[in-house]
Amino acid sequence: MTTVKKVDIMSAAKIEAIICAIFGLILGIIVALFSGLLGSVSGSSFGNWGLGSIIIMPIIYAVIGFISGAIGAALYNLAAGWIGGIQIELVEKK
Repeated sequence: MTTVKKVDIMSAAKIEAIICAIFGLILGIIVALFSGLLGSVSGSSFGNWGLGSIIIMPIIYAVIGFISGAIGAALYNLAAGWIGGIQIELVEKK
């Protein structure tokens, strides 16, 4: 067994930012599809929201993911200092 005693805060924050940006892009596409559909059905300007959501949502989600990833890694490091860390079993590839 190997113990993860410390997580690099910047690397965890960057990974979390990328993962959240991907989710933001997926949600932005869904919002764009629904807003386009609602705009065409109702005749209103819901369609203008669509393109903006594809650009803005991944950025917002990435920023939130970066911050939460950094906070999460810092809290992990703090907790791991008190009680150890997560134990994992590594197997060498043959």
